[in-house]
Amino acid sequence: MQQPAANVESLPLHPQDETECRRCAAHCDKVVYPAACLERACPFVYAFEEFGHTYIGCMQKIYDVEIDVRLLGVAERSRLGFGAVKAVRRPLPMCRSEVSTTYERRVGELGCVNPEFSELPVGQPTFRVFAQVALDA
Repeated sequence: MQQPAANVESLPLHPQDETECRRCAAHCDKVVYPAACLERACPFVYAFEEFGHTYIGCMQKIYDVEIDVRLLGVAERSRLGFGAVKAVRRPLPMCRSEVSTTYERRVGELGCVNPEFSELPVGQPTFRVFAQVALDA
């Protein structure tokens, strides 16, 4: 008697580069905080005016929405703040980001099946590149 093959989904080579994980019933997403982009004067924030409103977005498309600056400011002054938006690309080291789990109670007793997914970029690069310019005398 032949048993049916188990439906096993393999883990990716670089799970920390993914922006969402659906390998268990918990459903995790990487999220970023656009208000932190303004607070930290991120060089990748752009702004434009349209329909009498100013909107901001991310040139690196870490998040794929454009947000009304006035509404962002109003929300930030409230007790809860503006909150996070789903990252559609791997957050940069300067991004304020975290992993948001939708159904935490569904995590099994052994924990996350994809623990490397929660690895977020570190705040500093792990190496530096120095350019040496040779001057011909």
